[in-house]
Amino acid sequence: MACASESSSDGGGQAASCAYHVLYQDRTYRDVANVEFTAGERLGSATVPPCDDTGGQDEGEQAGETTTAYEVDGISPELAVAVGDAPGDVVFVAAYTGDELPSEIRELTDGS
Repeated sequence: MACASESSSDGGGQAASCAYHVLYQDRTYRDVANVEFTAGERLGSATVPPCDDTGGQDEGEQAGETTTAYEVDGISPELAVAVGDAPGDVVFVAAYTGDELPSEIRELTDGS
């Protein structure tokens, strides 16, 4: 099943501090728009941390939302995973090195 990821961090008027990111196996992943990919096998649970764009909440007071992480065919889970409730309804997220996407991920994005 082929999927195309659309960025969820640029819609809905979200502040930059609330950019969509996911925690999976001690790594932080951020969404990447315009990626053609195929979601594979279920890997396990991932966490979408709560957004605290006002700075008034103590981190320990809010629980994150749990979602499911899936393999992305042809890409190591250390670089990218797909997250969502079902393999056909997922968002592509990648682990960044600083502000740079790994070259394997840049090759999947439009215009590369």
